[in-house]
Amino acid sequence: MTETNSVDRMHPNAPGVNQSDRLVPINLRQSGPTPVQMLISTRVRKSPFWHLSIEAGAWRATVYNRMYHPRGYVRPEDGGAMVEYDALINRVTLWDVAVERQVRVKGPDAEAFVNYVITRDATRIAPMHGKYCILCNDKGGILNDPVLLRLSDDEFWFSISDSDLMLWLQGVNVGKGWNVEIDEIDVSPLQIQGPLSEELMADLVGEEIRGIPYYGMLEAEIGGASVVISQTGFSGEKGYEVYVRDATLQAEAVWYAIRGAGSRHGLRVIAPAHHRRIAAGILSWGQDLDAETSPFQVNLSYQVPRKKEADYVGKATLEAQRDRIEAGDYPFALKMVGLKLGGKPITDYAPDFWLVQDDAGKRVGYVTSPWWSPELGFNIALAHVPYALSELGTPLRVELPEAYCEVSGQPVAAEVCDVPFRASENPSARERAMAKGRDSSD
Repeated sequence: MTETNSVDRMHPNAPGVNQSDRLVPINLRQSGPTPVQMLISTRVRKSPFWHLSIEAGAWRATVYNRMYHPRGYVRPEDGGAMVEYDALINRVTLWDVAVERQVRVKGPDAEAFVNYVITRDATRIAPMHGKYCILCNDKGGILNDPVLLRLSDDEFWFSISDSDLMLWLQGVNVGKGWNVEIDEIDVSPLQIQGPLSEELMADLVGEEIRGIPYYGMLEAEIGGASVVISQTGFSGEKGYEVYVRDATLQAEAVWYAIRGAGSRHGLRVIAPAHHRRIAAGILSWGQDLDAETSPFQVNLSYQVPRKKEADYVGKATLEAQRDRIEAGDYPFALKMVGLKLGGKPITDYAPDFWLVQDDAGKRVGYVTSPWWSPELGFNIALAHVPYALSELGTPLRVELPEAYCEVSGQPVAAEVCDVPFRASENPSARERAMAKGRDSSD
């Protein structure tokens, strides 16, 4: 047996894809779906809404932040995730997102501490407002990209993505000794997303909701329970997040109140809409980025401000990275791009990081988040490719599973395109900056 055949038999981790700047390469072995039953155990937490999600028809789940996370309500034979997509973009939807665990930083030094651990300027966040932010390690790797909510002068909530941020924050403060308490609290969020979300929220909490701005917040009651509402979401559509206080006790009261009022607006309980967030260019931690990813690789340069004078974790490294990029020396092996690609419609989650080839057929990168866009009429994806292949219009190829191939065994044509693929209801700072033709990292 030749050496090549031996390597093929061992199913190599696509060694042609340059991941030399990572300590732990992304696993690019293409294994397909894993046909096993997920064990439901006490080692993994259930959200306060878990039983309600099951009651609403959740038939599959994943694990996120060491909690079970519903990822499907409409079964494939009934139209699957694309039926849920239709409800999101045309009506209004309810999501169980308690996996966005709430880490509270509270105390006299809360602002100073938060300002040290995020790259953006925490002093510019007014009480009862929030911001999307990132936290980096000293190497510039993104540890988490939460929504940060400021409840008051001395209280912040990190609504975290999929990593143990509380442990990091507590560890940072061991050496710094700021006068703050850092704890996870019994607050669990729900998302209400879709074009009719404002009408539903007005039914639930009154006309005041119409006046809160994007990333604005409101204290209210739903079903007799105390909640905090923010105009935020993971969809690119108009939407809100409802943070239920004392969620272990109040989950049912809030859930049923929302479903009851929502029936007048065609509310559907769905899984988080990754098909829509991809179109909006919204990233998913652990899928599109992780602790070995720099913000400059994934279109988050606006999260690294030029005018923030205060020190923060990773500042020196990130500023050095930006200086190299502006000098024409891109310091990373790969860069995130948007792709439009051929193939049959991708209408469900990808179980693998599908491989990207250059125009000559060499494997050079991988897709992180693909889906079909009904509005655009083609598949779209976020992908990591070499910087030299990141220019708009660059032709590439993607190795899709057999079910999505146009010709059996053949990669489909792809092309680097702009992100977002579809405009958001509330454009991000990056979207606004691109529209103005400038870098928004001031």
